[in-house]
Amino acid sequence: MTHSLYEMELGLVTLLRAVWVAATLPVVIALIPSYKLSFFQQFVLGFAKRGKIMQSSSNKFSVPQKLFTHFYILAFVWTTLLLAATWLYAYSTMAKISEPLLFSSIASHLTGGSRIFSLHSSHTSKEHRSRIAVSIFLFLLMEAQVLRRLFESIYVFKYSPSARMHISGYLTGLFFYTAVPISLCCNHATEVYKFGLSLIQEFIVKGKDRMLATEVDWWKFFNPLMQLRWYSWIGAAIVCWGWIHQCRCHAILVIYAGFVVASGCSDLTIWLLWGFTVANLVLVAAETHRWYLHKFDNYPRNRFAIFPFVY
Repeated sequence: MTHSLYEMELGLVTLLRAVWVAATLPVVIALIPSYKLSFFQQFVLGFAKRGKIMQSSSNKFSVPQKLFTHFYILAFVWTTLLLAATWLYAYSTMAKISEPLLFSSIASHLTGGSRIFSLHSSHTSKEHRSRIAVSIFLFLLMEAQVLRRLFESIYVFKYSPSARMHISGYLTGLFFYTAVPISLCCNHATEVYKFGLSLIQEFIVKGKDRMLATEVDWWKFFNPLMQLRWYSWIGAAIVCWGWIHQCRCHAILVIYAGFVVASGCSDLTIWLLWGFTVANLVLVAAETHRWYLHKFDNYPRNRFAIFPFVY
């Protein structure tokens, strides 16, 4: 890895981690049971409320709740793009013969780029390929989840015409489903980005016909999935369990916990992503729980908001 590429990668990872911490901290503070923080708690809740727990007086800065569909469309398109680029990059690192250096020189000349965008790969170590394989696997799990949520949002959920959500909640959702896929591959996102640029250069030099004529070794193409370790399959099992029990539990929390396990529990960025998800869900669940207690006299007073026997 070149020094500049390493700096870009480190900068992206640091930025993502800082963003997840900054997004989680206000929610955590709002969850602290203290009357001294009541103003701040109401301020944060004002942005998080939606649907039935959102007061009609807040509609001035709101959008229809049915725009939840936008989150899943964005997530599907963005995740698919990153999955395709990462998988092609993984395939390229398995190639035994690299393109001639003359090609990269011609491509660089035609596109005004530098030699840094050449197609060759300097990251062929087993550990490196294993990390890329994990990212591909996480993308596949993410893809399955957002496709299901998109289907449900269009064909299953029946949003009330009066159901609204705060505009900041809408923007937060767009941010979340943009940042999550990047977080799943942040440790080599810059490599994949530069590889994508090299593919564009190759298309310019070779043209469409020659690109389509390139032979694909399908065994090597699916080889990344053969490199997965035991914890990735355990994480996938947790995600599947969350799917099955989605009607009986807050499955999105289970699913992102599955991402943590599938990544080997060693990626701090994915841990911070999970932390933001937990904090956000706890905040909304607690407010919804209070709304039910206030609205219905026969609502069970001893029911927990989100964590059984805990909270």
